[in-house]
Amino acid sequence: MKKKILWVLFGFFSIIIGLYPLKYFLINGKVGIMNDKPEWLLNNLVWYIAFYIHIIFGGVALLVGWLQFSSKLRSRNIKVHRLTGKIYVVSALFSSLSGFYIALFSDGGFWASLGFSCLGIIWFCTTLIAYLTVRKQQIGKHQLLMIYSYAACFAAVTLRIWLPILILVIGIYDTSYIIVAWLSWIPNLLVAYLITTKLTQKTIPKKSAKFLGNGLSTKFYPNFSKTLKK
Repeated sequence: MKKKILWVLFGFFSIIIGLYPLKYFLINGKVGIMNDKPEWLLNNLVWYIAFYIHIIFGGVALLVGWLQFSSKLRSRNIKVHRLTGKIYVVSALFSSLSGFYIALFSDGGFWASLGFSCLGIIWFCTTLIAYLTVRKQQIGKHQLLMIYSYAACFAAVTLRIWLPILILVIGIYDTSYIIVAWLSWIPNLLVAYLITTKLTQKTIPKKSAKFLGNGLSTKFYPNFSKTLKK
């Protein structure tokens, strides 16, 4: 029951925050972080384009990415699974690259910029390598890396959970923002590590572990959503 609730919350937050960028198109004037940016940056065409690429493709990645972990979707319609997977990969690559650029101009100075830049690099690399491995039929490695990729993507959700809490506790926005630049994604990757470790131990015999990544662990990934729901 508890894991079913976690699965529902997982999908709920992915959808809600995935739709979050719509407010930048539905509300006139400065919205969200635009209110805190200096005019010279808002007038920078490269930053402006990168920002909208980041939020649009990031929203799409959140909206479709969580569906990749549904075993029912894969078993009932593998074509939809592959299509949404391709949409996620393209969206994640565009959003992470543009996110790396706009991170250079983050509020909070060097340490906040460094934190978000690291997130962009990790998201890009895990997504790209996950795509390359599935092209080589290395299913096991692909599955592991996609979990890490979406953990990085999910930082968009955890940032919006942690930031108001930090502001409430600390009382200083800049300090809170520097902390959340790291707190929004490091715990996510730790959770991804725990999930992949647990799934590997439960579904792959130790003697067969060496075959992981050679396309032989076909029963590994489908247990993800079941593990959450049990």
